[in-house]
This record gives sequence, structure tokens and C-alpha cells, in this order.
Amino acid sequence: MNDVIFKGFGEKAMPFLKALDFHQNREWFLENKDIFEAHLYEPLGDLVEDLLARFEKAGLPFRGDRKKSQFRIKRDVRFSKDKSPYNRHLSALLSPDGNKWAESGCFYVCIGHEDYRGCYAAVAWWQQKPELLLAMRKAIVEKPENYRAMVNALKKNGLAMKDTDALKRTPRGFEAVTDPDLIEALRNRNFVVRYPIDPSAITSPKLADDLLDFALRARPLIDWGRAISGTTTS
Repeated sequence: MNDVIFKGFGEKAMPFLKALDFHQNREWFLENKDIFEAHLYEPLGDLVEDLLARFEKAGLPFRGDRKKSQFRIKRDVRFSKDKSPYNRHLSALLSPDGNKWAESGCFYVCIGHEDYRGCYAAVAWWQQKPELLLAMRKAIVEKPENYRAMVNALKKNGLAMKDTDALKRTPRGFEAVTDPDLIEALRNRNFVVRYPIDPSAITSPKLADDLLDFALRARPLIDWGRAISGTTTS
């Protein structure tokens, strides 16, 4: 088990992201790369390693790597109208097999400029393969008691699911469902719970404690999805 202990992000982490929002050019970034690495990149790597050890001890199915789990600060602008070369946030994703694909149930943490993504963590089933999403929808209809138990467990833990990309209409094949809570669930493309992070708190080592607590409280969502994903063929 890893012995890396997260000590907090650097004091210049948020000022760097705010400045980067204004100075969207390679020259400025290279001149300030040392600040980026010392106050953002390396601390996020420490946070990942610290959380990995905590998650393993707690039996949570999130794996990763301090470098490979981080998303690049440099943007891929090939298919985007926004040609800004750099993101205004830095983030990492942990998943059961350690890759950065969220469809298998994931833990995500983002440290961002508040005018854009902001700072938050999320536990989610995100952009699943069509067969898994269909299996989840069938499970909601065929075993509504399991779905409702999961939702109630999250509520008891102070969490609520919210999909900002939900369908406006009930998906085909489920039109006969009339229960409002099940209709709302069937329209979800993703199943997500979020934890807002106070930007002023990112320099504290306590952030790792708070994120472990959040992940444990979100466990009912991960367990519900894993029970369903185990019934689908890969």
C-alpha cells in the first residue's frame, strides 16, 4: 500500500488557473510551468496516491495511477469551437480497472477555475456502453425496490443523483412506466452524485479525508451499478 500522504494543493493553484484563463498561450504557460507542476500537478498526483490507499483499505473499487489517472491540462482543440490551448481545470479519474474510462463506475475529482468547472468530486456511472445502460433501465423497471433502496440510501447519506444530460422523453420501450421517480430514472443517460469542494479548502490535507467520506457515502450507487454490470456480457 502506498505511503504518499496528500499535503494540500499549493497556495498558487487557484491564482495560476485564474491567470491561465487570461493568458491562454504557450509562452506564458512555459514561463509558469514550475508553478503548475509544484502547486497543481504534483499535489494532484499525491492526492490520487493517497486516495488509492484509502480506497483500497475501505474496499472501494477505484484504481489508478498518479500520472495516468490525470487528464492533460492541454486541450484537444481539433473538434472544438473554443481554440483555447489549455483547460482552466486539472482533473483525475479512478475506475475499477484503473483506466480513464468512466463507464465502469468511477470516482472523479476536478480542481478548476470557478467561472468554468469549479472544484468538485463525483461518483458516477458515466457514458456507459449501450448494453449496460439498457440493463440499468431494465433493472429500474423490473426491480424498482432495489433502485429505490439505493436512492434512499444516498439520500440518507446526504446525496442525490442529478443528470444534467437527461433525456426529455422516456426512452423507447419504457413508455408504459407511470411512476414519476422511475420515469425520471429511465431518462437518465448517466447516474451521478456530486460533492462540491470549497476552493479555499484545497490547500488543506483534510481534503483527502473529505473525499474518502464522500466516496463512502456514494457507495450505494456504485454497488447498485456493479450488481447490474455483472449480469451483462462484455
